[in-house]
Formats: sequence, C-alpha cells, structure tokens
Amino acid sequence: MAVGREDVEILKPRTDKREYRRIVLRNSLQVLLISDLDTDKCAASMNVGVGSFCDPDGLEGLAHFLEHMLFYASEKYPLEDSYSKYITEHGGSTNAFTASEMTNYYFDVNTDCFEEALDRFAQFFIKPLMSADATIREIKAVDSENQKNLLSDAWRMNQLQKHLSLASHPYHKFSTGNWDTLDVRPKAKGVDTRQELLKFYEDKYSANLMHLVVYSKESLDKIQFLVEDKFEEIRNSDRSSLQFPGQPCTSEHLQILVRAVPIKQGHKLRIVWPITPSILHYKEGPCRYLGHLIGHEGEGSLFYVLKKLGWATGLSAGEGEWTSEFSFFNVVIDLTDAGQDHMQDIAGLLFKYIQLLQQSGVCKWIFDELSAVCETGFHYQDKISPIDYVVNISSNMQIYPPKDWLVGSLLPSDFNPAIIQKILYELSPENVRIFWESKKFEGLTDKVEPWYGTAYSIEKVSSSTIQAWMSSAPNENLHLPAPNVFIPKDLSIKNTQEEVKFPVLLRKSSYSKLWYKPDTVFSTPKAYVKINFNCPHAGNSPETEVLADLFAQLLLDYLNEYAYYAQVAGLLYGISHTDSGFEVTLVGYNHKLRILLETIIDKIVKFEVKPDRFSVIKEMVIKDYQNFKFQQPYQQAMYYCSLILKDQTRPWVERLDVLPRLSVEDLTKFAPMMLSQAFLECYIAGNIEREEAESMVQHVEDVFFKGPNPICRPLFPSQFLTNRVVKLERGMNYCYSKEGLNPSDENSALVHYIQVHQDDLILNVKLQLFALVAKQPAFHQLRSVEQLGYITVLMQRNDSGICGVQFIIQSTVKGPAHIDSRVEAFLKMFESKLYEMTNDEFKSNVNALIDMKLEKHKNLREESRFYWREITDGTLKFDRREAEVAALKKLTQEELIEFFNENVKVGATRKKTLSVRVHGNQHLAEYHSQKSEAVQPNTIQIDDIFSFKRSQPLYGSFRGGIGHVKL
Repeated sequence: MAVGREDVEILKPRTDKREYRRIVLRNSLQVLLISDLDTDKCAASMNVGVGSFCDPDGLEGLAHFLEHMLFYASEKYPLEDSYSKYITEHGGSTNAFTASEMTNYYFDVNTDCFEEALDRFAQFFIKPLMSADATIREIKAVDSENQKNLLSDAWRMNQLQKHLSLASHPYHKFSTGNWDTLDVRPKAKGVDTRQELLKFYEDKYSANLMHLVVYSKESLDKIQFLVEDKFEEIRNSDRSSLQFPGQPCTSEHLQILVRAVPIKQGHKLRIVWPITPSILHYKEGPCRYLGHLIGHEGEGSLFYVLKKLGWATGLSAGEGEWTSEFSFFNVVIDLTDAGQDHMQDIAGLLFKYIQLLQQSGVCKWIFDELSAVCETGFHYQDKISPIDYVVNISSNMQIYPPKDWLVGSLLPSDFNPAIIQKILYELSPENVRIFWESKKFEGLTDKVEPWYGTAYSIEKVSSSTIQAWMSSAPNENLHLPAPNVFIPKDLSIKNTQEEVKFPVLLRKSSYSKLWYKPDTVFSTPKAYVKINFNCPHAGNSPETEVLADLFAQLLLDYLNEYAYYAQVAGLLYGISHTDSGFEVTLVGYNHKLRILLETIIDKIVKFEVKPDRFSVIKEMVIKDYQNFKFQQPYQQAMYYCSLILKDQTRPWVERLDVLPRLSVEDLTKFAPMMLSQAFLECYIAGNIEREEAESMVQHVEDVFFKGPNPICRPLFPSQFLTNRVVKLERGMNYCYSKEGLNPSDENSALVHYIQVHQDDLILNVKLQLFALVAKQPAFHQLRSVEQLGYITVLMQRNDSGICGVQFIIQSTVKGPAHIDSRVEAFLKMFESKLYEMTNDEFKSNVNALIDMKLEKHKNLREESRFYWREITDGTLKFDRREAEVAALKKLTQEELIEFFNENVKVGATRKKTLSVRVHGNQHLAEYHSQKSEAVQPNTIQIDDIFSFKRSQPLYGSFRGGIGHVKL
C-alpha cells in the first residue's frame, strides 16, 4: 500500500461543504481527514479491527475489558484518568464500544485544545499503562456493566440466539465479560488476567488493522501534519486481517422453534434466517429491498393484515447481526394476546408473503423508488455532531472501499434481480430459526441459557409443518405496496429575504399562538412543525390522563397505513400525549408536509373509537404500564424525583389501576369533551415562508373553531395549565426511600439532587460551570476509584426553569445510603480542589463553557427542540446562549466559590438536597433498618409523596401568561 496522500474520489453529499482527504501513514494506518471550517467541535475516532470474536477461550470479555483499560493512563500521560479529565474540562466527551469484529474509541472537544487531546488519545495505541491496581478495579466496572444488562430482554434474547449456534464459532461467545470470566475462573486455572490483557494488546493491536478519522476546522494540510506527528509511532506488527470463516449455524441449529421466557410483559416472535451477507452486494441492496417490502406497513402488507386480524402491534424486518462471512435476516413481530394464540397462522402468513414476493419477481419500479428515496436521503442528510459522524465513518472504513467510506450501503443503485432472488430464496422453511417469547411459557421450559439465565425450550419444526401453517393461515389479500405519493419532487430552497435570528410570534388569537422561525442557517428543503393542543379536560384525573393517552395511540394507529408512506419518504410525524393534552409533530421534507398535516387534523376532528382497535391498543398500553417496574433502578429513582418535584403529576400505578376499567364508551364520551376546549401553541420552522406558516395555522383554527358547528371553543383565562415545581426549603435534606419494583433486580440506585434556583442568567452560568468542573472528578472518584457502579453521572437538571444538579449512581456493591454518604464525601473533597484551582485553570474552564454555549445547532430538528423548550417552559429566552456567554465573561473565581459555598457545599445554610433511594434485593436490610433509625437534624424523611407535596410551596410558573403574550 502506498504511503502518504492518496487522491481517491470519496463520494459525498451534494450539499456537503466539508473537504476530505485519505492518507496512509508509514505504519500502514489508514486515515480520513475532514476539514470543516464551520465546526465548533473537533473529533476523532479510531476503529481497531479487533473485537470480542478474538477473545481467548476461558477469558470471555477480554477485548471489552481492554477497551475499558485503555482510558486509564499512558506512559506519556501517567496520571490516572487525566485523558478523560482533559476532554471533559475542555467541553468534550469520550467513549468507546466493542463489537464482534471491531472496537471503536472516540472523543470530541472544543476546537482550541484539539491538538493536545489528540496527542493524549494517540497514546492509547502507543504505550498505554495498564496497572495491576487499575486492572482489578476495572474488572468490577465491567461486572457492573454486565449486572445492568442481566434483566434486559434485548441482551438476554441476543445471547440466547448466540447460545443456540455452533460452540466452536466465535458468534457463540459471551462477549461482555464479568467478574467470573475475568477474575474467578482465570485465577482458578492459574491464569493472570493482567498478563493476558497485555499479551492480547501486544498480539492483536497493530496499526495496519486500524482506521482513524480526524475532524477539525483546520486545513487538510495542517490536519495531515498533526496526524503524522501523533500517530506514526503506533506499532505495525503487520497482523493479517482477522477472519472468522463459516456460518455459525449448522443443520442442528436450523428448523428450530424456541420458546423463551422474557422479563417484561408482552409476546414477541423473532423469525431469523442465516443468509449470504448483503455486504457482499451492498450496491444491489438485497436486504434493503426485502426489508422494505416485508417490513412495510401500508395497505396489503403483512403488518396491515396482522393488525386487521388483531394479532400484532409492531413489525420490523431487515438484516441483523452480520460480518463478511455470515449474516441473519430478522423479522420481529410484537404480538397481542390474541396473536400469541395464533403464532402458527402468523408464521404461515409471513411465509405466504415471502412466497408472494418470489412469485411476483423483483420489481424494478420498487427498487427504483427505494433507490430514489435513499439518494435524496443521502444528498440532503442533516448534519450531525462531529463525534457521531467520525464513529460512523471509521466503522465504515473497515468494511468499504475508500470511495464509499461516507455512504456505506446507504445507496442501493445497481438493479440486479438475481441477487435479490438469491437472498429471497434463502428465507425458506428449511433455513429458519423461530424464537417465540412470552411470559405464558413460565414453568413450561426445560433449559436455561448459562450467561443470563433465560429459561427456554427447543423443538424441531419441519418444512412440512410450516407448509401446513401456510395452508391453514387465513386467506387474506396480501399484495405489494402502491407507488409512494409522498416522495418529494420539489427540493428547492425558499427565498426567505428576512434574516430572522430567533423565533418571532407571528400571530396570536384567542385560539392559538404561532411562533415562526424561517431557516436561515441549514439550507435544506425541510421543515419542522409542532402543534401543542392544550386541553384542560385532558389531565384532571388519572382516568382522563389514560384516555388522552389512548386517544393519541389510536390516532397513530388509524393513520399508520396511510402515513407510513410519508415516513418511508423522509417525512416523519408523531402524536404524543402530554400533561395538558397532546401534541402533533412533523419533521422532514417540506414539499408534501401540508398534505400530511391536513390528514392528521382531519383524523383528529373525525375521531371515532373502533372497538376492535380500542381493545388492542388498551392491551398494549396496559403492558407498557406494567413493564414500568422492569425499568433500571436509576430510571425508577429519576421517576420518583420528578414525581416529588413536579406539581400535577400522578404515579403510574394510579393510571394502571384505572386502565382495565375503561371502555369504548368512556373514550367515545371523552374525546369530544377533551376537544371541546383547547388552545393551540404552534411552532413552525425551516424551509417554509411566513404566509405558508400562517395559512397552516389558519387552516387548523378554521377546522376546529370556525364553521357552523365548531367542535372547539377557546379557553377561559383560568384554564391555562401552568407547570410548577416544588420549592424545597433552604438548609434542609429530604430523603425518599423505596424498594426496587422488580424483586429480582440486584441493582440499587441513588439520585442525589441539589435544587438551586429559578432560571436566572448569572446563577445559571455559575451552576453550569460547577457542573463542568466537577463532572469528571466525580466520575473518577465514585466510579473509577471507589467502583460504586458502572452508571455514575453528575449532570444538571432543569424542571420547567427550576435549575439544579444531580448525581445518578446505580450499584450492586453498595446500598443507596452508603452511596449518598460517598457523594457527600466527594463534595467535601472537591471543595479543596475548588480552592486550589489556579487562575489559568479557572479561565480555561470558563472558556470551555463559552465554547460549548457558542456551539451552533447542527440541524433544524436540534434548533427547533432548543426553541420549543423555551416556549414550553415559558422562559422565552431565545437568546439564552448569547446572554449566558456575556454573564460568563464577567464571572470571577471568587463568585464561583461563593456560589458553591452557599448552594452546594455540605452543610451550607442555603443548600436544598433531595435524596431518592431505590433499594435492590441486595440492600433490603439497609432499607428496613433505615425505617427505624433516628432522623438526622435538618432532615425530612418523605413517607408519602402527595402529603409532602401538598405541604410545600411552589415556584411561580413562567407560563403564567400563555394566552396573553402581547404582540
């Protein structure tokens, strides 16, 4: 391979102004340089062609463990954790993941400190230090990560599929690792894990198996100089690319029906076929074509038929896990209770649809339509953050030729019916693996998967059995989709003369308010529309909350077969239940957006309850509510924290309690009642002219409020819902303790929340600066040194403009009370660090935060979410970032210390703390003993959330004048 610059044409989107260059260093490291003069962040990603398939036998998870270890320290930068500290303190983030055939390391950082960050990053691959002490500690972190996954159905079912494959194939392996595989078993055999780790790194990590992407605002020449300087020292031991030939499934692993018991409520059918990997034919896109048809949701599709029969609530189809040697095509169907009783009919209908595709032949018009959608999607793709971009590309570099590094397999362009037919004929009854999950199989299984403990049973299913299922399946009219009317034809950019920097209040009436923000930044043919229906009748009891939820879900259900075409064509929509009603969101190409919006509005106005769909949706919502108890404990703790702080919020158990009793008649009465009074808050942005925006809202107003028999009238001033938050008392510590909802979960969790202030520019930046400075030391002390748990986060919290900071920690090793004490110990330790901070360090942190604030929005959706948050909170500070930067520039170190001493320091007289503790089954003794302990001074034990909330004052709401903003 030639060394140096290689002028190869890299296919890039037409709208992409970035410059690209491929180079190969002397050590055979392949690099893609990206120069983006507009970027606010620099980023890099190193993809190493070594993954969990390389784990030695008896050391499962070693590749993943190595990924963890490289973050600790290097010979050049020996101070433990100094890499992550440097990245965080300069406005960046860093992470990594281990896949079967690759491990990817990546970071982003503010532009002015990229060179040093890159140097620190390069040392991962030059001379890392993997100390004995860090090794033992990080095995605990890997184990904690695995503990987090043990009760996740996605991880459990994935491992079950691996388990039922060839034991000699690396696909069969357990890839994550845990305490047992990395410490207990190796020790029992006299194996030193650290020595094996060092050997693995020496043997496997070689520059010729690495691909690097570097994204900067400098010129390509300057980036090239930087990369050559930092990365040429990586050793090239000229390892051959690691190949794992052969299929992981032999005949004994095919034609099987596996019944498995999941953790969550609900039933799923996963139908899986080993196939020829479509990476070998990525220009022909066989799996994209077949996934498009088998996963289609329009009229005549498999899902449409299953839905009509009341048997399924979701279906997806496409290629799953793959390498260049093997691949799987998956069809995953979410079953209703009735569908669970008709599994054989459902499988029969799937095979009938596959037979229909075989008989119809491969349709050129369908391929051309799909190809056109993909091409438009590629050329008008939204810009994403540099860190996500570099990860995508470095992963592609291991797989595709340089010309296709940016595009990967996104552009199927070569129509080849024979290749599509070849894969289609591999989706045969002889080749199938059926995985059927349901709680109904509890007690009826005879086997257990060893790593996650999933109960299952297995039986053979012959092709003649499947033929019988096909014969007895209902005779439904399955057919191919119609041509897609939503494919945009007009991709022109509207000529907006106005240089509008922030949203403007374009119109206001007693019915609605319209905020408008034309696109002056992104130049894409896309728009964003949000309409919030503020309906006071929607949230005044658990019953009305649930009915509003059912209403939104049914609307989506009714729209699906029509609007699915819009989604395929890149026009996305959503309808979701909110605290005060529901909201409609549309985002995507603006050309056909108005048609979709008018259809949605029409469906809302003509809403009727179809009894068969009501029962299906009700069943689905009940299962969603029941599955709340299987959330991770840290998610439960965050939920209780919100329940305590936010006024007008109700617990999920109340909704679950009323839901079974609700009937078709209840929703039939409720829907017109909910819609009888409303105020519409609208936000329209993007490639849409002011008159179009006004006309859209005028249309919605006309439909709801005008005409001879309007279905809706405006709200009275007293009916505008405000979002208020409990005001904790200064100098007090509040504590709420609860048993984890899932008795099988060993994880406990703590949310330690410090409430500080109501939205205020000066206080905001002090809080943000504290959070930035404390984030990495907290992670290092509580996660890396004390090993309290894999999930360890310090982050800001904002509830409707009420700002604070929270520590979130999940652990199996310690109970929440102990973790709480360690958070306080950390804050005491951090206090001295704050005083010891030099003036240069303080300025560096301030500048890092300023850079983060000045970071531009990447795309229309990101920008719209930022402004919509200001609108829903009622704060309306559209120039927030600029104003906070101005406040930051005046901030002194003394002011930051004073802020800490008043609001965050342990024992501070103004400090307001809420600790929410969720106890897993390992720490129930602590939970019960806490009940009898004497309460500490200045501490309030919250026993009943609602009694507590009723006794507390509330902050005023910024939404006080929602209907009365003056133009």
